[in-house]
Amino acid sequence: MSEHKRSRKAEGKAKKAIPRFKSEQEEREFWADHDSPDYVDWSKAESVVLPRLKPSTATISLRLPESLLDSLKALANQRDVPYQSLLKIYLAERVEYERRRKAG
Repeated sequence: MSEHKRSRKAEGKAKKAIPRFKSEQEEREFWADHDSPDYVDWSKAESVVLPRLKPSTATISLRLPESLLDSLKALANQRDVPYQSLLKIYLAERVEYERRRKAG
């Protein structure tokens, strides 16, 4: 059955109670085998903002020309921030710029 049909089917039914879980693993296993629309009325869901939530990070290895790295370190030093943090800011700004440019 398609997700859309399953969701519509679950909309008309009374929602089942979500069980209490003893661990995250138990909860993961439960949701792997159960459909949330049977338990949650998503039409009543509200958006939330979690301002203190830190995004997941990944460690990468990046080769840069030494002159570029030296320039980045000098700029970071002027701003009294670690050069890695400045690099993340620059990357995030550019990615956002490119997203807006393509969307607009």
